[in-house]
Amino acid sequence: MFQKEMTREAQETVPVWEMVWGKMKQAVQRSKEQSLKGLETVFIKWGGILFIIGVLLGRAVLLAELFPFALPFFAAVYAWKKEKSVIAAAGVAVGTFSGAVWHGAFIIAGIAGFLVLYEWLKRYVNKMSWALPAAVFIATITARASTVWLAEGTMTSYTLIMVGVEAGLSFILTMIFLQSMPLLVTKKRRKALKHEEIICFIILLASIMTGAIGWVIYGMAAEHTLARYLVLLFAYTGGAALGASVGVIAGLVLSLASVANLYQMSLLAFAGLLGGLLKEGKKWGVSIGLLIGTALIALYGDGMSGINLTLAESAVAIGLFLLTPRAITSFIEKYIPGTPEYAREQQKHAQKVKELTATKVGQFSELFHTLSKSFVAKPLSGEPGGGYVSNQDELLSQITEKTCQTCFRKETCWVKEFRKTYDGMDAMLYELEHEGKIHSRTKNQWKKHCHYHKRMANVMEEVMKNEQAQRTLREQMDESRQLVADQLKGVSVIMEDFAREIQREQEAHYWQEEQIYEALHDAGLDIGHVDIYRLDEGNVEIEMSVPKEGGSDHAEKIIAPMLSDILKEHIITEKEEGYDNISEYSNFKFVSARDFVVDTGLASVAKGGGFISGDSHAAIDIGTGKFAIAISDGMGSGEKAHRESSSALQILQTILSSGMDESTAIRSVNSILSLRSSEETFSTLDLAMVDLKDASSKFIKIGSVPSFIKRGGKMKQIEASNLPIGMMEHAEIEMIEEQLQDGDMLVMISDGILEIPGPIENTEMWVKRMIAQIDTNDPQELADLLLERVMRMSHGEIHDDMTIMAAKISRNMPKWAAIPVRKTVPLKRKRA
Repeated sequence: MFQKEMTREAQETVPVWEMVWGKMKQAVQRSKEQSLKGLETVFIKWGGILFIIGVLLGRAVLLAELFPFALPFFAAVYAWKKEKSVIAAAGVAVGTFSGAVWHGAFIIAGIAGFLVLYEWLKRYVNKMSWALPAAVFIATITARASTVWLAEGTMTSYTLIMVGVEAGLSFILTMIFLQSMPLLVTKKRRKALKHEEIICFIILLASIMTGAIGWVIYGMAAEHTLARYLVLLFAYTGGAALGASVGVIAGLVLSLASVANLYQMSLLAFAGLLGGLLKEGKKWGVSIGLLIGTALIALYGDGMSGINLTLAESAVAIGLFLLTPRAITSFIEKYIPGTPEYAREQQKHAQKVKELTATKVGQFSELFHTLSKSFVAKPLSGEPGGGYVSNQDELLSQITEKTCQTCFRKETCWVKEFRKTYDGMDAMLYELEHEGKIHSRTKNQWKKHCHYHKRMANVMEEVMKNEQAQRTLREQMDESRQLVADQLKGVSVIMEDFAREIQREQEAHYWQEEQIYEALHDAGLDIGHVDIYRLDEGNVEIEMSVPKEGGSDHAEKIIAPMLSDILKEHIITEKEEGYDNISEYSNFKFVSARDFVVDTGLASVAKGGGFISGDSHAAIDIGTGKFAIAISDGMGSGEKAHRESSSALQILQTILSSGMDESTAIRSVNSILSLRSSEETFSTLDLAMVDLKDASSKFIKIGSVPSFIKRGGKMKQIEASNLPIGMMEHAEIEMIEEQLQDGDMLVMISDGILEIPGPIENTEMWVKRMIAQIDTNDPQELADLLLERVMRMSHGEIHDDMTIMAAKISRNMPKWAAIPVRKTVPLKRKRA
């Protein structure tokens, strides 16, 4: 009630004139919509436009005696929409009898002959695409020859030639009208027009226009005015090329209709070319181009005597063009490639496809998330934190079934001395479950109570052994289910991120591209093109074509620093690609630089100085803003060990690159390797994941030896106790997190380094001391020097595969300072 009173008060405060004006606007809008709906009903639904086209094409004539338009038009409508062919026939008949009564018999005979031939050909001809024009061709020859024979009683060679020309034109026009008619009278069309369809459509419009030949108003020919209006319309929507093409086609059709109109071809073509060139001036620019073109050609053809009439016809065409609603020109632009409206229409279509794809990916993400939930193992109620606890009553029931059921003391033990019996068995069961055996004291107490105490103990041990085996199996099954759940959840998260990325607004960066292009061009750089794919802060991706001569230096030393100033962040050159067809330019990709960089060094030797080491290593940027450093040591040495260790790293790299988290990736690799082969082949894995944004790191050590972080003069040891990868299908993984700093040196080694023979008692401390003593900031030099000292300590003997990886974490400092541009480019940015 209160809300209604507030609404009423608000309405009372609005000025009366605003309310009246608003109601008038609504009334005008409703009237406009009703008028458009009525016109659409009359012209599209009822076929009014077909009747008008039929009248004009029925009047259209070529070379003063050929009527090749009427029958192809009727045939195209009959094949396209049979139910509206009567309207088309009526329009053709009205047009023919209003302009050339003596040719009415030819049109009627042609329509009747076409109907008979087409229906017959549809039944017996396999290629239906040729049935319609063939029927029109035969019907035209038959009808024209019959009417001429009946009218003149003879057939001359000239008559035969003209009949053949008319039939040939009808054959061609049938195929043209068949493609063009749906474009003219269909309410909606989704696909863009091909060049052939545009030409056919223009021929149809020019043919319709010839039906106005003979209509003269104050000395101005209607066909000339309509032709120039047509040129204006297409020059404005399609540019100079389309405007000139329309002018040539319209002028050609007019000149065929009347030889006096021959000069119209050059006039319309030149006017369409000038109008299209002045398209940037909007409608007035195109109109001025038409006036200049028609005036020049008129002066060249008729001199001053005919220029007034020509300009008057052009002025009327310009008036019609200026009154043409924007909705009509926009509708035409949607189907002409290269126009802004066409680009917007394509962008809308791409947006719909993108939204649909994102929805589907989101649905799959939800599916995987649901499956992940269904695989999660729930903890038993006996232990809040999870795990399995034996059901004592159930176990006691199994034991008594095998022992007490056949005992003569059953009644005494379980009725008269129930509590003593139950407590005694429960105590023995508890000791078996938690300590693995029954204490002597408990056995002696039970011996006094139970006559078959040995049998009871044996049965109890057997039942407990089976229970423990089942418990282990259930735990393994739950671990497997949990692993599958984590993997499905990881896939769900990846797909959800992908769906979010698709749904994220992808702006068309036309304006920003032009601003960057102008800024670089003003600096004297030759730039072929600029394409912006991402403009998010910290996640920029720009492609640019630069001349090959000096292109790499210009891209790295000039363009990237200028982009850094424009975008207010450090931009670097990522890669260079050549063009297949353009030899003068190379394509460069510019991206945001990482806040931290990792430089690595490697030193490795195989056992006994062999060529193949059982150790494998990797140092890769996995593409998600993280850098992975890993060493895997296969069991033993040689090719087999190398195959196992490299396989583990390859699988790990693939899973990490997909975006899955480190823990799930390691467990997946472990599960794959443990199930892949029945042989006892294991691998260690030492993995360090460094976040290049803030230098935070995660260490996962599976059966590997410690790693070391050197920070100035201090050393820190990273170690964890996990079984080698592939040894157990289900293994708990311990992850260590460390915050690295600028200048830190990370050293990772394989177990061969710590197993050197010699007098050293604590090799870990020795290696740690050696790393601290090596005074270098070069990771490759550190790895080489450390391996050299290890080799000296082992007197040059290589008893096992040895690998050392050193990595230096450094803050990314720009190699080239930002170059300020003279023109500020206020680009709209987003945070990644």
